[in-house]
Amino acid sequence: MKRYGSVIGLRPEKLAEYRQLHATVWPAVLAMITTCHIRNYSIYLRRMPDGKHYLFSYFEYTGDDFAADMARMAADPMTQKWWAVCKPCQEPLPDHATDEWWAGMEEVFHCD
Repeated sequence: MKRYGSVIGLRPEKLAEYRQLHATVWPAVLAMITTCHIRNYSIYLRRMPDGKHYLFSYFEYTGDDFAADMARMAADPMTQKWWAVCKPCQEPLPDHATDEWWAGMEEVFHCD
């Protein structure tokens, strides 16, 4: 099992919409997350001292081919529709890698 953390900005005018979307995540999207070996998935929201809102995600990957599972998720039509409604709410960090939307984070501590 591998843990992943990532961060992205949230557009202030989309705060209520993003909360509502995630209060009622589509069942097909949840099923695809599970199918792709993602467990213990959480998204946290925080307004930082710069006044901007940021989302932090955490999940555990239990599969053995992360790239293949992420490609499977990305190819799923319902996931694509979900991302199409969520992405306008998000604001990627200026320094995110070209192959990522949410910016990956380095794990510096973990305790079970």
